[in-house]
Amino acid sequence: MAKLYLEGVIVCVGYDDFLAHTIAAAKAQLNKLVVVTDKKDRRTKLLCEYHHVECVQTDAFYENGDKFNKGKGINEGLKKLSKQGWVIQLDADIYLPPMTRFILEKISEELDPSTIYGIDRMMCPSYEEWQKFINSPRPIQEGWVYIHPTAFPIGVRIAEYMGKGYEPIGYFQMWNPMHSGVYEYPIEHGLADRTDVLHAKKFPRRKRQLLPELLCIHLDSEGLGVAQMGKNWNGDRKSVV
Repeated sequence: MAKLYLEGVIVCVGYDDFLAHTIAAAKAQLNKLVVVTDKKDRRTKLLCEYHHVECVQTDAFYENGDKFNKGKGINEGLKKLSKQGWVIQLDADIYLPPMTRFILEKISEELDPSTIYGIDRMMCPSYEEWQKFINSPRPIQEGWVYIHPTAFPIGVRIAEYMGKGYEPIGYFQMWNPMHSGVYEYPIEHGLADRTDVLHAKKFPRRKRQLLPELLCIHLDSEGLGVAQMGKNWNGDRKSVV
């Protein structure tokens, strides 16, 4: 069995307070991690230096008058990856539990390299709740059998069931560029689509799949919940952690 090769890209502009809680977990489970920020975000750069993670500083986000084009930032990160295996596009406020890579390795022979995969997220509502969890974590994967989606409420999925069906969205998207032929991220929105949805739609429905063995935790310390889905794509937020 070929060893699973995982690379990741995280865009983090003004989310260093969240990234401080997630970067070590991501780095531990990836062969390579690249964080992309803008040229003014010194705090993210210093955080990457501390964790010995490659940091790309670019103002591509703001080219051609864009307020914040996250897709262009993702592409700057993708340029730094070998893309010889699987790529995970991950949000800065997503925590990957310790069993994530182990489980992916166990099921790797069943993964289709022409498919894009997503996972469900549990929504941690506040910094206080996150501290309670991390100081006394409840099991997520247990006994090699059970998956516990119970620590926090499960976030919504995107599934256009009158149209295009399930779409893994941008907090966690895993695909194999070499086998799928998808090497770049979209940089323009559709009529009602964020670029992460457009990225998922590059794959036909049968090639868009959920990995039920995995869960991540979304650190939603702004308390905005479902009503503000996609807020990370705008690049405007208040630091509250």
